[in-house]
Amino acid sequence: MPKLNADDLDVSGTVNFLAERPRLAHIRVRKHGPLVILESGPDHDPYAHARLRRVSSQWWTLEMPTHAGRWEKTPFRAPRRDVLAMLVEQFGWTLQPMDYP
Repeated sequence: MPKLNADDLDVSGTVNFLAERPRLAHIRVRKHGPLVILESGPDHDPYAHARLRRVSSQWWTLEMPTHAGRWEKTPFRAPRRDVLAMLVEQFGWTLQPMDYP
């Protein structure tokens, strides 16, 4: 089965979801293959907060960065908007602004 990539609608839907939450205005969204990546900070050295991986046409999983700069899969799997809601509600501390030099 071919892998499904994230598309512009996934990015705009994620941007719209974040726009409903002004305290997350520092987060920007980009796509890379099957991923929708949430990051902040300077473009040349972004801080990765989380990423969603498309696993089917409707289902997404949540991945979180480790202290070593790698990505760790989580057991959470749901439609994109539900994964985002869970990220904000249960792991909101991971989306806090970072102090950049």
